[in-house]
Amino acid sequence: MPRYATIITADDGAEIVSAIGEFEGAEPPRRHGRVEQVAPGVRIGMMRGGPVDAVAGFGFPRQGLDRSAVRAATVRLKAMPAPAVDGEPAKPVRAKPRKKPPRKVRKAKAAKPADAITHG
Repeated sequence: MPRYATIITADDGAEIVSAIGEFEGAEPPRRHGRVEQVAPGVRIGMMRGGPVDAVAGFGFPRQGLDRSAVRAATVRLKAMPAPAVDGEPAKPVRAKPRKKPPRKVRKAKAAKPADAITHG
């Protein structure tokens, strides 16, 4: 029986195997993503061109730092205080609230007497 895998495309463009099935018949059922025939040994979670445990063009990705992990580490490093200088610990830098200028008081307009119109 032929094995078919549903291939989805991740946000970074990698093609990942999300489902595998063996189907009798002429054509596999349609699902979300692309369906293609794969060799025995291809498992869910493998990506096209993955270097670890590669089978027929699919393999698992390296277990290392991906882009999001690098971004998170960079943000943490930037948020850390500066190292101590001459044995004194560095003071944490806090954002100061900006001082707003005082509001200007508006002058009231002088009421003009109505010349031509009289109510009564």
